[in-house]
Amino acid sequence: MTASRQALASDSWTLPINFPASYFAPSPLTSFAFRRKIATPTYNQRTPLTLRVHIQCQCSSVTVNGNHSTIFSHSSAMLFSLFQEIGFNEGDTEALLDTHSALRFMSFESIHSRIHSLQSIGVSGLSLSRLIVKRPDVLTAKEIEALLYFLINNDDLDLNGRIEPVQLERLLNATDARFLVGLERKVKLLVQYGIPREKLVHVLNTVNLTKALCLKSFEEVERMLHFLNRFGGVSLILRRPAILNYDLDAQLAPRIKFLLELSGGDEKATATILHKLPFVLAYSVDHLKDHVEFLNSYAGLSYQEIFRIILVYPNVFSASRKRKLHPRIDFLMQCGLNSQNIFKFLIKAPLFLSLSFEENLARKLVFLVKIGYENRTRELAMAMGAVTRTSCKNLQENIGVFLNYGLTCEDILEMSKKHPQVLQYNHDSLEEKMDYLIEEMGREVRELLSFPAFLGYKLDGRIKHRYEVKKKILGEGMSINKLLSVSAARFSMKSKKKHPVNVVDSQSEEVEQKREDYVIILDK
Repeated sequence: MTASRQALASDSWTLPINFPASYFAPSPLTSFAFRRKIATPTYNQRTPLTLRVHIQCQCSSVTVNGNHSTIFSHSSAMLFSLFQEIGFNEGDTEALLDTHSALRFMSFESIHSRIHSLQSIGVSGLSLSRLIVKRPDVLTAKEIEALLYFLINNDDLDLNGRIEPVQLERLLNATDARFLVGLERKVKLLVQYGIPREKLVHVLNTVNLTKALCLKSFEEVERMLHFLNRFGGVSLILRRPAILNYDLDAQLAPRIKFLLELSGGDEKATATILHKLPFVLAYSVDHLKDHVEFLNSYAGLSYQEIFRIILVYPNVFSASRKRKLHPRIDFLMQCGLNSQNIFKFLIKAPLFLSLSFEENLARKLVFLVKIGYENRTRELAMAMGAVTRTSCKNLQENIGVFLNYGLTCEDILEMSKKHPQVLQYNHDSLEEKMDYLIEEMGREVRELLSFPAFLGYKLDGRIKHRYEVKKKILGEGMSINKLLSVSAARFSMKSKKKHPVNVVDSQSEEVEQKREDYVIILDK
């Protein structure tokens, strides 16, 4: 052995001149040495000298810088205690520090402050520990710090504590920290475009924050809001905030364009459809085309007629083409309805296309057959259209009311063929009108067979008022058809002609009442 090697071997702390100074730095693993007994390194004469010196320096870093190590040990103990408070045991904490070494170089105060901020926005307990395990960078990333500051210090938007913790946990779990930059500007942009501040929390709690705001640039969000303004903008977003999740160029714009072309370029009508059923924007263009083409090719409806039906009932797109549209159109055709009849039917009874067959239509069909309707007839189709607007229970109650007042199934059939709506009226209202007809007006219940529409007029607003007015002139034998079917303007005009003196009498009574009121005031 040379003299230099002998000298170096005799003193393990004697380093070569060119030995890296970095070996004097405390090892990142030193923090665990205070929780575990430091193992004495073993090596033999064949171990390279520089490696032996390096091992000794690393393991002896505690004694080289004693004051620093004491502080480091104290900080490490506090860190373990902090993580223990949020549900981590010693092994969990060590594993976390091993997988996310950036935590070792952060001060205890910084980590403690970050955890406190997360708890302040509602992410705490199991949710917090679960989040840290999955995304430990929530404790170190500067972008997270900026986000937390915005969520806590936003007096102008009043968001603190109002965004659901689950929503925030989902945001922090699913979003890379770099995409959180600029979220504050995008949220304020929603307000600038008209989202009321009191509704902003509802929007933020409903959307997928990652898709709606974080993964879109500020310019993309602004372009989407500007585009939606043509079709209701704020009201549309408030009705279905999830619209903001969609991509403008790949999803929203093509779907709205399809509806707009179907409408013949009518933006107002297209906006009406979107307002009635914002969920229509969840359907792909292929899905929308499939339904429209079916109604056009199979039912023989024109595109203009199809749009009018959609304008009345956008949920046409929600009905399965194979399970609902096809068999329902088949039924109408079997009942003898042509394309024009089908259009008129669907304008009045579009629910027929989407109601459950087993739980709704089949049961109503049984009731209609029982009172005498024949299968595959036009009358049956019209009756089915009427009963789509009422429940099975109400239909059954209606039939029971008619039977209780002495009418037969044949009578009910005759009435409903003339006026199918009698099957859909509320059974309580139906009973009140029949009582008034019989007890107050002194009529026979069978008069309804010739004028079943009587049951469709409002009792207080029309039937009672007109009967009381005409009773003084025509007596009780007046025709209920003529009494109720004439327009309000014509009825009023006829009443004035019959009673020209009533106006004067009314004015005289009013003057007399005012005179009496004036006398009372003077007496006081």
